[in-house]
Formats: sequence, C-alpha cells, structure tokens
Amino acid sequence: MRGLGRYGEGMAEPDGDRADAPSERVLRVQVQLEESMRHMADSVARLQAQLATLPAIEQAKGVIMAQTGCSPEEAFDLLRRASQRSNIPVRELALAIVARAGDGGPGLFDGQDGRG
Repeated sequence: MRGLGRYGEGMAEPDGDRADAPSERVLRVQVQLEESMRHMADSVARLQAQLATLPAIEQAKGVIMAQTGCSPEEAFDLLRRASQRSNIPVRELALAIVARAGDGGPGLFDGQDGRG
C-alpha cells in the first residue's frame, strides 16, 4: 500500500523489516560506543596509576644512583632486575626503596655498581 507523504506523493510505507533496521543499527552503534568507553576508562585508570607511581620510581632511581654511582638507565635496570628476581612489581619495590632511604636504613643496592 502506498501512502501520500507530506512532501511528495507516492512515498512507500515502511515495511516491518525496513522499519527495524535503523533502530537495530542504532543499538549496535550504542553497544560499540559503550564498549569503547569502558576500554578508554580502563586505559585512563592504568595511565593514572602509572603516573602516580612515576615519582616513586624516579626517587628510587635517585637512591640507587647515590648508593652505586650508576647512571639513571643502569639504576632502572637494577630496579627492574630486582623486581623480576623478587617477583615484586617495580612500583612496589620503588616505594620500599624510598621508604627505607627515608628511614635511614641500609641501602638495598649498597656495594653494587650497576654495571654487572
């Protein structure tokens, strides 16, 4: 059956399948957008966590450099290797190093030169 449209004659009436197609597309796009938003929120949370621990890692590198006389790159390598050996995340190990240095405790890397 053909109906008269307001702006022209002979406009076809939507059949059931065609009428549902735009709303299905809208729903698919909405689901995709929601998934993208969740993914972005997760990414933002990870980046914020990394930014929060960056000062501690930099401070720990400074402590290691002071204890061993090594370069910043060597200090991070020492920190990374110690993290792997002890199965402790770098950020947690860095926090422990900074806390121990602040307490005046013995250095974790005293006697290591970072070159071996």
